[in-house]
Amino acid sequence: MNIEETPLPGIGVRRELRLATGRRVGVVTHRDGHAELILSRVDDPDACAASIPLTAEEAAGLGQLLGSAQLIAQLSTEQENLTGITTHQFMIRPGSTFAGRTLGQTQMRTRTGASIVALLRDGDVVGSPRPDEVLHVGDMVVIVGTEDGLAEAAHILQSRP
Repeated sequence: MNIEETPLPGIGVRRELRLATGRRVGVVTHRDGHAELILSRVDDPDACAASIPLTAEEAAGLGQLLGSAQLIAQLSTEQENLTGITTHQFMIRPGSTFAGRTLGQTQMRTRTGASIVALLRDGDVVGSPRPDEVLHVGDMVVIVGTEDGLAEAAHILQSRP
């Protein structure tokens, strides 16, 4: 995928990429620091169909949302070449034994042989979470392991006190 960068004299920089549909999507970063999400028209990729102003926090949040999808896709692609290894995502639901407790308290790797490789929380990605990371209701836990290990991981994370 090729990202095109275009200086906009007196304004800032436009960075965009062409989608498979022919449309362009990108971000204009202004000299004063604010940003706009831009989308081209279907019938004319050089004409702007939408321009959405973003605060710095919103731009970072959007990046994290898109990044979390990419992380999951990358993990899935990488594990395709490893026979017997799979990636699954498990939601921490209300009433889970481990809601409000740390990853270390799950003893996941010791009990199942599976590894927690990331947490998806409120659009943020916590890659390689530490054992002292607290699990919250609504967290999506990304785990890599064998089918048996993942089945046991699901049982552990979905158990109730």
